[in-house]
Amino acid sequence: MGVADLGLPVDVPSTALFTDHYELTMLQAALRAGTAERRSVFEVFTRRLPDGRRYGVVAGTGRVLDAVENFRFDAGVLGFLRERRIVDEETLDRLADYRFGGDIWGYPEGEVYFPGSPIMRVEGSFAECVLLETVILSILNHDSAVAAAASRMSSAADGRALIEMGARRTHELAAVAAARAAYVGGFTTTSDLAAGFRYGIPTVGTSAHAFTLLHDSERDAFRAQVESLGRGTTLLVDTYDVTEAVRVAVEIAGPELGAVRIDSGDLLLVAHRVRQQLDELGATNTKIIVTSDLDEYAIASLRAAPVDAYGVGTQLVTGSGHPTCSMVYKLVARSESADPKAPLVPVAKKSVGGKTSIGGRKWAARRLDEHGVAEAEVVGTGPVPDELMDRQLLVQLVKGGEVVAREPLDAVRDRHVAARAGLPLSATQLSRGEPVIPTEYLTAHATECG
Repeated sequence: MGVADLGLPVDVPSTALFTDHYELTMLQAALRAGTAERRSVFEVFTRRLPDGRRYGVVAGTGRVLDAVENFRFDAGVLGFLRERRIVDEETLDRLADYRFGGDIWGYPEGEVYFPGSPIMRVEGSFAECVLLETVILSILNHDSAVAAAASRMSSAADGRALIEMGARRTHELAAVAAARAAYVGGFTTTSDLAAGFRYGIPTVGTSAHAFTLLHDSERDAFRAQVESLGRGTTLLVDTYDVTEAVRVAVEIAGPELGAVRIDSGDLLLVAHRVRQQLDELGATNTKIIVTSDLDEYAIASLRAAPVDAYGVGTQLVTGSGHPTCSMVYKLVARSESADPKAPLVPVAKKSVGGKTSIGGRKWAARRLDEHGVAEAEVVGTGPVPDELMDRQLLVQLVKGGEVVAREPLDAVRDRHVAARAGLPLSATQLSRGEPVIPTEYLTAHATECG
């Protein structure tokens, strides 16, 4: 039984309308002009990282592959477009048969990126590629923002467990995507069951303050929870008086009590006091979990506290102040005719105000220093230098319309750990700064970029 069988709102039968109106009108005009079949190359990149960030995290690639596969204009969607007169009948006929048949290359999910990195490259006819702009950007911008925040929090946690618990702080579908992105960035579990069902992420949860308030006394609430969930459960101890709650918790569950959760107050001070009290009561193995509007800075400030796990919600699912990565999807090369043998020529918008782009199909490689640490992101067109040949970053994700690079989420998570470890140590600093390595450009002089 799958998601569709249960009717859960975590998948959709078609992603075709996850797009902007003008993508369809561009297609209509290109069909009339005879340019729709020109071979084209679009690239996803960002011109800058969010203010103060040292690196970005590629996340959402797996969801992009699902979205491309499900990009179909069924009868209901076509009827909507016809009723609204968004495009003409010729274009509707073309959309009815739409299947992406091109190639997609990209940084593997979990990899880090920098300004100018060609995070994803989409190749095919203009008609095929232009329609995918919005759905690709919406996924990559959201998921990469959450993963970057998660990565910073993971660094700050310094090996301690992180629980994603932001479902109630965002749209219900965004919550599922955010849980996935958080897992890529280093979180260990989620409270969101839809994310557990959809992506296999471990789920956790025990009780909220409402459960304690439901009962006539805190003792009754703790007893009911322990009898139901066992001595290894986590008891929430800050509903009334923390010290008394910890005493009662250990009295009822014994030293086998799994954990206590603290959700308010001066977490640094309270955690120290609770740890001391637990140890004095013989519950030396009982863990301490803290929640309460945490972000990477709060987590870092608690590094000296006896905290075993952090639960993070709002700041995580909103990218910790940066809910988007400002990625763009730009045409960088196209052929001069519909002839499949026609050479590609570089194209780029010429603009002022920081919105300039570099034309041509890009490759990317990461140059390492003598210690094996990244020292530059090298982005270029034309031939790849021999010394960078084995350091190339883009991998093929879709070939001839077929997905060729699906992988388990745990493999993506492990890749991020390795990618982050390959950066200079200053990458994990939370203080504001420039990208931890520079981006260097090697641009071919020839007009042919095929």
